[in-house]
Amino acid sequence: MVFGPASRLGVSLFEETPCLELIPGRSQEEVETIIRAVYRQVLGNAYVMESERATIPESQLKSGALSVREFVRALAKSDAYRSRFFDTCPRYRFIELNFKHLLGRAPDGLEEMRAHSTILDTQGFEADIDSYLDSDEYQNAYGENIVPYYRGYKTQPGQNMVGFTHMFALLRGASSSDFKGSLSGKTPVLNKYVIQETPLAVIPPSGGTVGDGWAFQDTTTAARTRSGFGATAEGKVYRIEVTAYRSPGVVNRVSKFRRSNQVYLVPFDKLSQEYQRIHQQGGVIASITAVN
Repeated sequence: MVFGPASRLGVSLFEETPCLELIPGRSQEEVETIIRAVYRQVLGNAYVMESERATIPESQLKSGALSVREFVRALAKSDAYRSRFFDTCPRYRFIELNFKHLLGRAPDGLEEMRAHSTILDTQGFEADIDSYLDSDEYQNAYGENIVPYYRGYKTQPGQNMVGFTHMFALLRGASSSDFKGSLSGKTPVLNKYVIQETPLAVIPPSGGTVGDGWAFQDTTTAARTRSGFGATAEGKVYRIEVTAYRSPGVVNRVSKFRRSNQVYLVPFDKLSQEYQRIHQQGGVIASITAVN
């Protein structure tokens, strides 16, 4: 079951696209479609230059010498994958992207992240790639000839709810790219949230206009502002995340806020006042959560 309206959460394309399986008798055109889908999934929806294509594994897949799983393995071990996501990214960004690209989900917790970090330390890059593709989970989800697809945004029996919410931070719509266009850049999106087992608000990706959606971006300590002096008699302080600051009625005016995301910590008795102030200044509230 999908959480919420797929069109609002940026996963409608994934819902409407059936999984692709390489079966005997496929036409050349259908095999080309499968090859393109593998590139899109494994390389994080990034543009692939002709010189970056895995021409020999492609030919072997077309001839039946390779299964889809082995083609995925060849692409994940290629120079194109390594240079984009391993050589130039922090370790935990690399690991969270491996989960997304190869298993279609976010990591479930710190122990999973640590396990793959240990493999990298003791056995290296290629062994870590193998650990995803040779897992029972991969076999059960995709087998030998189904192209991996994003599945972590669907609620499933036994699924970690924290990991479920984390998937929406990794999957920012069908047009986003893990190589270019990500707000997080090469910074890990989930590292501290996985360590602390902290769920995230499910925030839709940016839409065509500022008011249509949100731009998920982790906010740094410098972006936080405390309004008031802490909890009141009601015993609650609320965290308000604000994005898309703009000046109402003014076109192309630069916002006075240097960061697109601001976080305010507000006591309960000032919540309504702060809500009104934010909207008067042209902000859009992405989430309001209790912090104590």
